[in-house]
Amino acid sequence: MEPFTAIERFFTSIDPVLAAFLATTFTWLVTAAGASLVFFFGNASRKWLDGMLGFTGGVMVAASFWSLLTPSIEMSERMGNIPWLAPAIGFAAGALFLFALDKLLPHLHINFDPAQSEGPSTKWHKTTLLVLAITLHNIPEGLAVGVLFGGVAAGMPEASIGGALALAIGIGLQNFPEGFAVSMPLRRQGLSKFRSFWYGQLSAIVEPVAGVIGAVAVIHMQGFLPYALAFAAGAMIYVVVEEVIPETQQDKYTDIATLGFIGGFIVMMILDVALG
Repeated sequence: MEPFTAIERFFTSIDPVLAAFLATTFTWLVTAAGASLVFFFGNASRKWLDGMLGFTGGVMVAASFWSLLTPSIEMSERMGNIPWLAPAIGFAAGALFLFALDKLLPHLHINFDPAQSEGPSTKWHKTTLLVLAITLHNIPEGLAVGVLFGGVAAGMPEASIGGALALAIGIGLQNFPEGFAVSMPLRRQGLSKFRSFWYGQLSAIVEPVAGVIGAVAVIHMQGFLPYALAFAAGAMIYVVVEEVIPETQQDKYTDIATLGFIGGFIVMMILDVALG
C-alpha cells in the first residue's frame, strides 16, 4: 500500500482541479492503451468482447453505488436534509441528461446494425456514430471522478482522496477493455490499424473535460455536491442499462457477459472499500 499512499499524498498536495484533470487523463490514457491492442491482434472473439463489456458494466454499477450514491445519501443526511431527496433528484437528473443526449446526438452502439442507429436521422459514417456512442458513455465517468475530487476540496468528510483515486482506478480498469472493444470493431469495418486506434482513444478524450467541469462546479457550489454525486450515478446507470447491457446480448455469449459483469462489480467494490 506504500506506493498508493505516496500517490494519495501527491494528489492531496496539488490543486483539486488539477488532481481531477490528472486522474481523468489517466483514465483516458488507459483507454488509449486498450485501443492500442489493435496493433497486435488481427481479430478478437465475440465471446471475449462481450465479457469485457460485461466487466465494464459491473464496474460502473458498483461505482455508482459505492463511490457516488452512498456518499450522496450520507452527505444529504449530515446536512440536515431528507436523506433520500437530493440523491433521488440528482439521480433522476443524471439519467434524464443522458436520455436527452441520446435523443439529440446520432450514434450507434457496438455490435448493432447501422439500421439500428439512434438519435436524429443522419448520413454520418458508421465509424462516427460508433465513436459518438462511446463518447456519450464516457461523459458520466469523467464527471464522477471530477465531482469526488471537488468534494474533497470542499472539505466534505464523505469524499476522500482515497475514494476519488479508487474510482479513477476502477474507471481506468474498465476503460482498458473498452478501448479494445471500440477499436476492434472499427478494424473489422476496414479501417487501418492506426485509424482504429485513433478513434478508439478519441472516444475517451471527453473524460478530462468532464472531470474538470465536475470539480469546478462542486468547488463553487458546495451545497450542490449530494446532487452532483447522484447525478453522475444516474448518468452511469443509464449508460449501463441503455447501452452496455444490450450490447452484450446480441449474440450467444450472454453468460460470459454476465460473469464479466459480476467480476467488474466485485473489483470495483473491493477498490472502493479497500482504498476509499
